[in-house]
Amino acid sequence: MCALLALLVAGCAAQRDTMSNMFKPKDEQSEALKKAAEPTPLDETFQSSIAIKQVWSGRFGKGYEKLYLKLVPSWYEDHLYVADRDGRVMAVNAATGETTWEERDKKRLISGGPGVGEGKVFVGTTDAQVVARDAKTGEKIWIAEVSSEVLAAPRAGGGVVLIRTGDGKLYALDAATGVQKWVFDRTIPTLTLRGSAAAVIHDDKVLAGFDNGRFSALELTTGKELWETRLGEPKGRSDLERLIDVDSEPVIRDNTAYVDCFQGRVAAVSLDDGSLEWTRQISSYEDVAVDEEHVYVTDEHSVVWALKRSDGSTVWRQKGMKNRRLTGATLYGKQIVVGDFEGYLHWLDVTTGEIVGRERIDKERIITPPINIGTALVGYSSSGEMSAWHVD
Repeated sequence: MCALLALLVAGCAAQRDTMSNMFKPKDEQSEALKKAAEPTPLDETFQSSIAIKQVWSGRFGKGYEKLYLKLVPSWYEDHLYVADRDGRVMAVNAATGETTWEERDKKRLISGGPGVGEGKVFVGTTDAQVVARDAKTGEKIWIAEVSSEVLAAPRAGGGVVLIRTGDGKLYALDAATGVQKWVFDRTIPTLTLRGSAAAVIHDDKVLAGFDNGRFSALELTTGKELWETRLGEPKGRSDLERLIDVDSEPVIRDNTAYVDCFQGRVAAVSLDDGSLEWTRQISSYEDVAVDEEHVYVTDEHSVVWALKRSDGSTVWRQKGMKNRRLTGATLYGKQIVVGDFEGYLHWLDVTTGEIVGRERIDKERIITPPINIGTALVGYSSSGEMSAWHVD
């Protein structure tokens, strides 16, 4: 079942092309689908118009693309924290790339994390456990039990750590002790994308998207639902056609949450009451990026969009990397940066969408968005290769 769900991430992106070609002769169907899914080749004569320099690089743990585990490094204070499937957790100096500490728990397979906050590093496991370690030393502090596999990075703040589980539950645990404070239960469809969106803590609220296309605000202290809004409605006869999933982490700016949904919409949602300020019918399962003027979205076909924050209208579209299985975008200076399935990072001008830079960090796929650590941008591949880059 896990292999099927992982495959859906690649396969669902071609679903609409499948439906539009289903009544064609079989040979034509195959050719149409093959052409629709072919990654756009890169221009081998391309030269960056910005000065990109590598600061450091190294391999940290192992990646597992076939399981589609988004084990995303987290930046906290002056360190990057990395976890891999084999139970390894590391603290890496963000300035030098040197490992400060490394701990491995061979008894536990990590499936979600790492998350950082409250002076700790948190990871979730396939056997429904959450492990907390001291961020400075790596010392294990507590282990807590939840209801099922953890497939999203824990999020900590306000004295709690939030845990998303594969059975649709959202737990709030005491960050100091691991004791459960509350749990919010949401029924999930039979078929979902592999993984879950991490919840976000904002002031006294928890913002979370779910596998049924709904987006909710909860009270941080009690887990009481304050409001709920729909980002899409299931359509079609089959489970695949009706698949609708909020698999991206919301971004909060000026009392508005920006979030997208697979086979649903990109939306600006008011934090006051959950009302929709605007929506666009763009299907995505990648994280969005937001600056003062724009919302940047990578859609299911790897077309990158810049939308106006004010009304969601299109500013530009970059179609030059279609079907390259791009990550969500990360803001870095005057550019946004995305990774692709061949291990390349691409820098795009925020004003025009023009591709202005490219560097390869690995030959393996980049699944997670790059990380802006202020002085540099960090890319991380599915094989564990991590490197920091600076633009002059």
